[in-house]
Amino acid sequence: MGSVQNMLKRVGVSCMITSDVNEIMRAEKLLLPGVGAFDTAITKIEELDLRDAIIEKVNVQKTPIMGICLGMQLLMDGSEEGVLPGLGLIKGKACHFRNYVDKSYKIPHMGWNDVTILNDSELTEGFGHEIRFYFVHSYFVKTEKRQESMMECHYGIDFDAAVHKDNIYGSQFHPEKSHKYGMRFLQNFSAL
Repeated sequence: MGSVQNMLKRVGVSCMITSDVNEIMRAEKLLLPGVGAFDTAITKIEELDLRDAIIEKVNVQKTPIMGICLGMQLLMDGSEEGVLPGLGLIKGKACHFRNYVDKSYKIPHMGWNDVTILNDSELTEGFGHEIRFYFVHSYFVKTEKRQESMMECHYGIDFDAAVHKDNIYGSQFHPEKSHKYGMRFLQNFSAL
């Protein structure tokens, strides 16, 4: 969370790290970063009574939200990593690479990879033809609706590198570790 906050400061955006429901309800935008396991993260959201606040902000108030890495996976219906339901904001599922790529691929998928824009979005503005982001993940997202996949990456299989549905955005890559590409991505989100 601190590295995301630092990157936002670099692009001139102030932010607050909080799990306070009242602060979340006052927020202009929400960022949902994530590190760790799916069920652990969704359990923490439940324990802090944040599920209803997030869903209210996103579905009713139409507040923009961006999930990063595990945060993007939490936006989905669920994950092969666990048994608990996700936030269900985008129809899709997080899947483990091990079940979809051959054994020659190292897991976790880690490092810089080229990304292709599939569907233009406010977050893709200002990008050229060659786009690279930094990834660290063992699970990938596959949305049910192709039009909700904003960017795609290939690592043994094509997977959703970024998603977009209405005011809901997610990136499997880490924009805070992706230098100029990540800066542009976060600037575009902050300008919504």
